[in-house]
Amino acid sequence: MPNITLSIPEELHKKMKQITEIRWSEIARRAIEQRINDLEEMNRIASKSKLTQKDVDEISKKIKTRAGLRFNGYSN
Repeated sequence: MPNITLSIPEELHKKMKQITEIRWSEIARRAIEQRINDLEEMNRIASKSKLTQKDVDEISKKIKTRAGLRFNGYSN
């Protein structure tokens, strides 16, 4: 199995070393695998979409605008 190098903050490393019963490489492997699975599923869904890039951009703009209003306390 190939290996990767992962950089983490020193404080996080200290906390990880205190919890010896956890195999951190397994945690990282599962998180990476889950993220890849999520991205593959999103790609499968998007490949069936009939939306154009313009449609997506317009929807994204509306979502960002509404979220900004909500988080700033201006929504209904």
